Amino acid sequence: MTLEQLRIFIAVAEREHLTRASETLNLTQSAVSSAIAALEARYGTKLFDRIGRGIALTEAGRLFLPEARAVLARAYEAEQALHEVTGGQRGHLRIAASQTVGNFWLPERLARFHAVWPGLSLSLSMGNTEGVAARVLAGEADIGIVEGLVDEPRLSRIELTGDRLVLIAPMAQSLPEPLQPADWAGFRFIVREPGSGTRHILADHLEAMGLKLEADNIVMELPSNESVRGVVEAGLGVSLQSELVAQRAIRAGLLQGVDVGLPPRAFYLIRLKERSGTRAEKAFMDICRT
Repeated sequence: MTLEQLRIFIAVAEREHLTRASETLNLTQSAVSSAIAALEARYGTKLFDRIGRGIALTEAGRLFLPEARAVLARAYEAEQALHEVTGGQRGHLRIAASQTVGNFWLPERLARFHAVWPGLSLSLSMGNTEGVAARVLAGEADIGIVEGLVDEPRLSRIELTGDRLVLIAPMAQSLPEPLQPADWAGFRFIVREPGSGTRHILADHLEAMGLKLEADNIVMELPSNESVRGVVEAGLGVSLQSELVAQRAIRAGLLQGVDVGLPPRAFYLIRLKERSGTRAEKAFMDICRT
């Protein structure tokens, strides 16, 4: 088997769809199908069952997937180790981050890292906390930085200094001070999608007051911090949001930012425990800690 076949198998297994895997890999669907067929023929076992328009891993495929991921991760580490011989003048560091981290917390740290390691290329992908953890687990990112806790035994976790969450509301909305549970019960919320760390904190905050975040009090569910902020500015509801995200709009008088007594929120750097890590990764982690 080849590393390319393993890469294709992992992509198909994670997406359970040949077309979506081929689009992600920038390959034709026939090339993806051929690679899977070659693996199945070589070892005389089916890796996928074809179910309607989709596919699902067989028992052999489920057993093979973690081994394939481990082999691909080791191959990547071997390549990075060779780059280390050049003193870090070549190589690639793949970072995945949740939206608040990637857009507002990380850029200054990426600039500091690049100043020390100018020959190393950096790539940044963004998603919600669950999506970032999935990329790290799949070996698609070397380091993840997220806003929510990730309960996954294969991942190590380092706590970082994070941010503070505030309630954002339209300027025209009258808010009592301090807010009482009855006030929260009357709010209509603009929220991020399930899997978002901010949404999880909002749900926990409401639950602590005996309330629930559910369809009846959610006006709109949106995929980005910017869209949430814009809809709140337009007067359609309130939301919890990182002060890092909201501070410019608050200073410009476009919306209210209310401290509701939530403790500072930590960010978390996550990595696969089985990865030894390169010098560049360790240097980047040191920058994140400071």
